[in-house]
Amino acid sequence: MSPETDVLVLGGAGVDTVVHVPELPLPLADSYMIRPGIRTRAGQTGDFLALGLHALGLRVHHLDLLGDDPEGALVRALHADFGVPLTAIPQPAGTKRAVNLVDPLGRRLSLYDDTRSAPEDRLPEPVVRELATASRHAHVSLTHPCAFALPLLRECGVTLSTDLHDWDGVNPYHEPFAYTSDVVFLSSARLPDPEAVLRRIAERGRASVVVATAGADGAHLLADGSLHHVEAVAPPAPVVDSNGAGDAFAAGFLYAWLSGEPALRAAHHGAVAGAHACTVPSTTHAPITREQLLQRVGRMEA
Repeated sequence: MSPETDVLVLGGAGVDTVVHVPELPLPLADSYMIRPGIRTRAGQTGDFLALGLHALGLRVHHLDLLGDDPEGALVRALHADFGVPLTAIPQPAGTKRAVNLVDPLGRRLSLYDDTRSAPEDRLPEPVVRELATASRHAHVSLTHPCAFALPLLRECGVTLSTDLHDWDGVNPYHEPFAYTSDVVFLSSARLPDPEAVLRRIAERGRASVVVATAGADGAHLLADGSLHHVEAVAPPAPVVDSNGAGDAFAAGFLYAWLSGEPALRAAHHGAVAGAHACTVPSTTHAPITREQLLQRVGRMEA
């Protein structure tokens, strides 16, 4: 029997308040007049990835802890509006929240509310097992409850991916995610030597593919022991916001990789999807579609 789900996304559901600021870092002042205003909307890393994969035609299921609060209602409504199945485990501490400061160049600074979780938080094993055994692949967000699901996911036999975001290559919290996954994404923003970190992830863990995105400088790809530089893709419209670009890259990559494309070509798909995301204001949800992705990759490779 074929699996019911292409990608099970674990964690990363939440709500962001987006604030456009005149510059980053923001100079100290009593007050600022903000345009185009301040908006709270559903969508953190797991939400963006789930919606991005869904827009590319993959069957997606999202699993996370959510509070019985207005923020949780926003997350549930977002998934319902896009038709993405969501299993929400009750979270007494409330739904994850963050404030994103975005400058005129589209750069972002995120402030996460660290009170929305507890050390004892877990994703229930029976639920994880049921959803994982019905899936081809699982993407694990970098949140505390997901770390405890990693051994069970490996036991269920699905391939795994994760996003370490701006890992410095040193913080031990990230290591179980890095060394358990088959595909590892991260940002090179805090890596003085990206190649060394990519090779260490591959040598110490299971990953056959490790990708460090580098913004306008493209990405570094380590696949089956060979290092490649992936050229950046020119966005199809002016850059307005980098929020969600890494999640879009991961969605584009996983779409191609799960379709059987080699890692380097999958990275080209990721670069196109990431460039598209930079043209979309973070207060809206408009992930690249499969038709758009394939057309733009085709033009790039022609």
